[in-house]
Amino acid sequence: MRAGILILAISIPGVVSAQDSASTSAEARAVAAAQAPPPQTAKPPAPDRRRGTMVGYIADGIIEDYVRVRFDAGFDNNVPDRAEFFYAQCGCNSATAPGPGAPGPGDLATGLNFQQLIVDLQYAPHGRFAVFGSIPLRFVQPQTFLGQTFNPPLSNTFESGSGFSDIRAGVKAAIVSTDNATLTAQVQGYFASGDAKKGLGTDHASFETALLFHQRLSDRVTIESQFGDWHPIGGSSANGTDYAGDVLFYGVGPSFELVNTGRLQFTPVIELVGWHVLGGLQQPGADPPPSAEGTNIVNLKFGARTTFDEVSSFYVGYGHSLTDDRWYNNIIRFEYRYSF
Repeated sequence: MRAGILILAISIPGVVSAQDSASTSAEARAVAAAQAPPPQTAKPPAPDRRRGTMVGYIADGIIEDYVRVRFDAGFDNNVPDRAEFFYAQCGCNSATAPGPGAPGPGDLATGLNFQQLIVDLQYAPHGRFAVFGSIPLRFVQPQTFLGQTFNPPLSNTFESGSGFSDIRAGVKAAIVSTDNATLTAQVQGYFASGDAKKGLGTDHASFETALLFHQRLSDRVTIESQFGDWHPIGGSSANGTDYAGDVLFYGVGPSFELVNTGRLQFTPVIELVGWHVLGGLQQPGADPPPSAEGTNIVNLKFGARTTFDEVSSFYVGYGHSLTDDRWYNNIIRFEYRYSF
């Protein structure tokens, strides 16, 4: 019987041909499947990188990772020890009743030029939170002294010097974060690491709280602003009164993206920055030192930022004091920032 079936199968060409064709087709499909390239998975779109800050003097509220190097050259600070904001109470008070133990430079400078090289590092472990720190190197050159107006002039012991200024560290957190707007709270501390006798620091710790705002009004126009308070911790005294005092600061800066080639952006910016001294003393030559409370200082800044590939940017800016009271009469700033 089996032999008959075999003979029948052999004698029916269509049956054998169908079996061979099915086997060949299955083998061909297997080979094709083995040789076919693996299926392509859709590549996720690149994240939309938010344009960083454009301002040069206002504190930035953007939460991102960056390394920044700044160089400032300031000219003609006429009351450097005002409220111990820039440096400590003039050491010339140490030998008199108003300020025993005054920690600042030994002579009363009535005109001071300075430069600062500052390295900043910010790290954002989360899209709404960042930590940062600043290491400043300061150079000071006293230009004029109160003693030079005396007859005969007094000898001066406060000479040009350089060294580390007061190191800073802090945190910032975005209270509001959308595609076009960011509202950030910032807190930072200042540590008394600068040599106060050389005019490099305040000789006391302090902390600063601020609200920082960043708003894109259009594809080309952005406005940024700040408002905060600098608060001294400790500090020296004169006649039983604290020499250091709180300083409110504020600012607003619109910018306009003038050029955008895709890889390069050029953005001019103008900033109005101000300070209002809430307390403390100052030493413009009076004895005892008068109050610094109520002092208003306002600066106008002009600058421009050039950005390459949205990661590297250069800022060059100039500032001028609009008020007689000042931290400097003129200032020039150069900055390089790398965002990663």
